[in-house]
Amino acid sequence: MDVKIEESWKAVLADEFEKPYFEKLTEFVHQEYRSHTVYPPAKLIFNAFDQCSFDQLKVVILGQDPYHGPGQAHGLCFSVNDGVDFPPSLRNIFKELKGDVDKPIPASGNLTDWAKQGVLLLNATLTVRAHQAGSHQKKGWEDFTDAVIHRINETKENVVFILWGSYAIRKGEFIDRNKHLVLTSVHPSPLSASRGFFGNKHFSRANEFLTEKGIERIRW
Repeated sequence: MDVKIEESWKAVLADEFEKPYFEKLTEFVHQEYRSHTVYPPAKLIFNAFDQCSFDQLKVVILGQDPYHGPGQAHGLCFSVNDGVDFPPSLRNIFKELKGDVDKPIPASGNLTDWAKQGVLLLNATLTVRAHQAGSHQKKGWEDFTDAVIHRINETKENVVFILWGSYAIRKGEFIDRNKHLVLTSVHPSPLSASRGFFGNKHFSRANEFLTEKGIERIRW
């Protein structure tokens, strides 16, 4: 199947695109876009991969679903388009970033600059029906994103995996801690952030690890 995705990822994931589950997933997603309002825009479904090639990958941040409100989702987990109000979790991410590395709260919630530096901002599910959180779960996306994490785990070394919340932590259970750094905490959601997200220092810890391995740091 010819999937429009960045070339290095296309090579790494080529066999995945031929599997029956992915063909069924593709049919489902096409039908959803024809029949409903679905986010992100179809051309941005694989934006996380297009902005961060497999070759330049340094850090993986794992989310769950795209935002399901108008104008928010653009294919990068936790990120929103320029000019869109910060969702609560993103606001807390920026608060922790300020507390950790003393970076001022940015004017925009668009995290494309992180992606371009080698941060894969990967949602477990890459599409969602408008105003219906979780509506595209258990349709095949989770199998695909599991495969992505497996390929990274197996074929790369010294990647930082940042897993926030029990869902992300479970999804990353198989990651080889001898090859990679895995950072975990509660989710940045207002429901849990005060129970261990604030003060986790994941941004500085990621950069310390990269520096130790001779890899260029992320300018968060």
